[in-house]
Amino acid sequence: MRSDTELRVRVVQHASGLDPAANRARLRDLVPDDTDLVVLPEAFARDFGEPGSSVAAFAEPVDGPFATELATVAHDRRTTVVAGMFETSEDPARPYNTVLVRGASSAAYRKIHLYDSFGYLESDNLSPGAPLPVVVEVAGWRVGIMTCYDLRFPELGRALVDAGAEVLVVPAAWVAGPRKVDHWRTLARARAIENTVYVVAAGQPGPRYSGHSLVVDPLGDVLAEADEGPAHLQGTLTRSALETARSTNPSLANRRLS
Repeated sequence: MRSDTELRVRVVQHASGLDPAANRARLRDLVPDDTDLVVLPEAFARDFGEPGSSVAAFAEPVDGPFATELATVAHDRRTTVVAGMFETSEDPARPYNTVLVRGASSAAYRKIHLYDSFGYLESDNLSPGAPLPVVVEVAGWRVGIMTCYDLRFPELGRALVDAGAEVLVVPAAWVAGPRKVDHWRTLARARAIENTVYVVAAGQPGPRYSGHSLVVDPLGDVLAEADEGPAHLQGTLTRSALETARSTNPSLANRRLS
């Protein structure tokens, strides 16, 4: 049996297309069998499409075709997989932007903070999830889930850590543009530093999105980073590095406002 002192992660920076069946078929090729946790981007079941367009026709339940295939691949590869989809909601015109976890753990996180920023209005076509932290266990590690624009909200990262997270996983489709890569890298490192946790962030590649998927350690050092194009990143997270960071920078223990 493997020790829980290490967590082997793989980040898959791969574009989703407009055909849900084709995206499902890619899962088997993209998910490896030599790792504990595989993170794919936001909206992997089906891309957002043209800016401002409805995705309601492509929403599925959390036991639908995408979730079923994700669970099957995770089982066959003996790993846990995280990937984004659009989930049917109470409002047929505005589904949830959901991240699924399938494998050793099973969960669904509905994106809390919708991307009403930089000229976009995600809330026109999507419903926000309830403001509740979602944390799962993977190979003895506590993993918290957030999505894309959530990265700009430090209170969610802190809520996940207060719920026990040692790793923050961030599937994203971070739209490209001026300053966007700098914001992405800065925010991912900030969430790691302020919470003394690992951050594993998987972005969709360019040219529409920013790419630059990251694995960041609890002191903010970038352990692996992709460029703009399709890429796979590997990283091994160690409990010794986590404990060292929390001893060196005991900011969680030193808090006076909580």
